Amino acid sequence: MNRPAAPLPGPVGGEGPQTWFLRLLLRDAPAVEYERPLMDARAAGWDAGRLAELETAKVLALEVRSVLADRRRRESELAALYETASDLAGMRDLDRVLHAIVDRARNLLGTDTAYLTLRDQERDDGGTSMRVTSGSVSARFQRLRLSPGDGLGGLVAQTALPYVTANYLNDARFLHTDDIDAGVSEEGLVAILGVPLQLNGRVIGVLFAANRRERPFSHEEVALLGSLAAHASIAIDNAGLLEDTRAALEELGEVNQRLTEHSAGVERAAAAHERFTDLVLRGGGVADVEAAVSEVLGGRAHLVGEPPPVAGAGRAAADGAGDGAGEGEEADRRAVEEAVRAARIGGRVVQGERVCAAPVMAGGEPLGSLVLEGVRLDAADLRILERAAMVIALLLVVRRSASEAEHRVRTALLDALLDGPGTDGADGAWSDTLRHRAARLGVDLDAPHEAVAAEAPGAHAGRLASAALHLAETGGGLAGARGPVTVLVLPHGEGAAAAKALSAAVNAQVTAGVAGTRPGPAGVREAFAEARRCLRALAALGRRGEVARPEELGFLGLLLGGGRDVRGFVEATLGPVLAYDAEKGTALTETLRAYFAHGGSPAKAKDALHVHVNTVTQRLERVGRLLGRDWQAPQRALEIQTALRLHTLVNGGVDLEGGPGRDGW
Repeated sequence: MNRPAAPLPGPVGGEGPQTWFLRLLLRDAPAVEYERPLMDARAAGWDAGRLAELETAKVLALEVRSVLADRRRRESELAALYETASDLAGMRDLDRVLHAIVDRARNLLGTDTAYLTLRDQERDDGGTSMRVTSGSVSARFQRLRLSPGDGLGGLVAQTALPYVTANYLNDARFLHTDDIDAGVSEEGLVAILGVPLQLNGRVIGVLFAANRRERPFSHEEVALLGSLAAHASIAIDNAGLLEDTRAALEELGEVNQRLTEHSAGVERAAAAHERFTDLVLRGGGVADVEAAVSEVLGGRAHLVGEPPPVAGAGRAAADGAGDGAGEGEEADRRAVEEAVRAARIGGRVVQGERVCAAPVMAGGEPLGSLVLEGVRLDAADLRILERAAMVIALLLVVRRSASEAEHRVRTALLDALLDGPGTDGADGAWSDTLRHRAARLGVDLDAPHEAVAAEAPGAHAGRLASAALHLAETGGGLAGARGPVTVLVLPHGEGAAAAKALSAAVNAQVTAGVAGTRPGPAGVREAFAEARRCLRALAALGRRGEVARPEELGFLGLLLGGGRDVRGFVEATLGPVLAYDAEKGTALTETLRAYFAHGGSPAKAKDALHVHVNTVTQRLERVGRLLGRDWQAPQRALEIQTALRLHTLVNGGVDLEGGPGRDGW
């Protein structure tokens, strides 16, 4: 008589076989645990029938476990595939797309390497060349090219079908070549899977996954790599189209830019011709031509004289003109000199890095050179510069004619005005006599006039005086010389233009101060004294070659107009810094000048000071402690810069506090 089998011990005791294996499936137990119920049943003495039933339940449970595992793996692969497709869709650069494809292929299939070949665009024979790899170590392998039908990849590209081999070198299905086999051997590849990259029914490349050991690839892996290849083909096509579009847009932009530049050049040439013709017809001066050239071509146009024929004299003149100039200004001056010399010798326009020069000549006689700084010109603009030089030559020849006799009369009258009584009421007869003498020359002393005090380098002082006399005769004014200073008196409003015309006429750097007069002979003397102070101020500030009125010098102009407590203003503004320099022997004042002169840039200021940038920073921190934290605020900065300029003027010997005659002239 058979006794019923005892229930199994443990967690499955008292439950049916199906329940035991369902619990194992529920907690995703390892396969080995599915043997335990059988072992426990045998130990409990189950009969053969019940053991067979339990074995059947185990087999079914393991099959269910396998199916569930396959589904989870498939879901994971599909999720990774969708994520890959999404990432590829967001990429716009072709190289990034290709690298992303092979990296994802390698990760999805868990292979040692993955790589991708694309069709050759230049050799339209159906072959493909290696484009990107992931996990590759062989340079030879990375340079492989697969002709149609050669190797596994060539067969995939030729047939548009996937191929797989567990051991490539021993697989006789493929056409082996020495080059491909050598590359595969050097890379150490054994098992290879290749699927076509297709677009609109055309194979554009091959995507591979490979292992360095023998391994069969399942149908699911072939399908997974094929799905990735389908998404990759679309991403490659999109990236390629975007690159083609970008290239086309760039090419179109370049063509459009060239057309725009050409059109602009034609417009500038037409505008220049109109401006120059109008200047000649209305009797414009050299300054007008310079302004027109600067406006049409950009940069800064100005007329300079010929360099001295003797090298030593040229160097001496250059040294004198460059006093106080920084290294950058010195380099600019040398570049201008070289361009002017080359233009004079060659008799044609010359273009340097950022300097252009056109010779100004009349009948073979050099009159100077028209220089344009700060720009590079194309061929059309260089011709505009040449025509401007011809216009200036014409203007200079016209203005050189003068009557020496009338020059002497005008000079004598100006001397009488400057040497006479200080006011009109001091000697009425003197004033009446001068009025009559001036009327015979077409000058009305009771009308407002402007006085110009000008200086040129020593070698050009005589030419400057002659040019001033010519301007006085043609402009209804007076001219003469007071020591090294050339004096020019013209009707009100013409002083600045005349000062610029002087520079063009003498072909040299001219510095000039301009001041207005009140009506009457004594007003001329007062205006000259003010213009002379303005000239001295320009020289002390290192602004040689400029023309300015006192009011154009900002706060300096207000101080130049009469007596002011200049030293008190400088002391109140810069006193702590000046005192610190005097006590410690430092260079804070000099550092401040360089800092403001270079746009508030310590990096540029250190080049002018020839010190390290950290030194400039430390000095400026000291200035901040001396002047207060707000020393760089706009209002304070303006006051400090004005005080620095005034300090320079005072140290340069300019009388800023006295009236006419107190500067010792």
